[in-house]
Amino acid sequence: MFERLWLILIIVLAFPLVYYRGMFRKAVYKSDNWKIYLRPTSLKEFKAFFGNMFPEDMNYLHVRNLFRIFSGAFIFFVALLLIYDKPGNMNKIKIGSSVPAFILPDQNGKLFDINTVLGNKNLVIYFYPKDDTPGCTKEACSFRDQYEVFNQENAMIIGISSQSVESHKVFAEKYHLSFTLLSDEGNDIRKLFGVPTNFLGLLPGRVTYIVDKKGKVVYMINSQTQPTKHVEEALKVLKGLK
Repeated sequence: MFERLWLILIIVLAFPLVYYRGMFRKAVYKSDNWKIYLRPTSLKEFKAFFGNMFPEDMNYLHVRNLFRIFSGAFIFFVALLLIYDKPGNMNKIKIGSSVPAFILPDQNGKLFDINTVLGNKNLVIYFYPKDDTPGCTKEACSFRDQYEVFNQENAMIIGISSQSVESHKVFAEKYHLSFTLLSDEGNDIRKLFGVPTNFLGLLPGRVTYIVDKKGKVVYMINSQTQPTKHVEEALKVLKGLK
């Protein structure tokens, strides 16, 4: 919730920041030509921003001060977002952690209790952003294609995202997915695991947890842009488990 607030504030601040940057450049370079917006930042601009290059020019002083204010506010809120969104602050589940108990509905509307499989099977629990998007479809189909190989390693695949049961059902039927998809509509389990967001909070993270038969996380894969990497690395890890 809070990272969304920071993001909204950053977007709102970006508009006056861009506007006053243009006005500032016009005042510094004494030009109204539109090409002034495309000019690379120069040492003169830095001196005009941090110093007092034209002390008698009221227009320069006015736009410089406003540009300073919006620049400072923009940097402040970006820093807050980066701190809040920092994976090290959010990842509660780490290698060696026990998987927390949770119950969620699957794509058929049946409640799935993680405790029914913990201790009996190896688990591949993967969190993904959204059903039927390019990266998530590629990842899901890759898990599907390797489904029998995961079975041979006595591993159960569990996909989790915030879409509804109905969305999961359509997604599973469309791509013939034979494994479990869980609906975490409130993102409660995502938060319980501490799955980080990506791209300044715009995208839910794509993270996979490999869990052994003792219920311990033995490996984690965090990659938003390489969906099939989750499948490849999960299999390598599982093959190394005794």
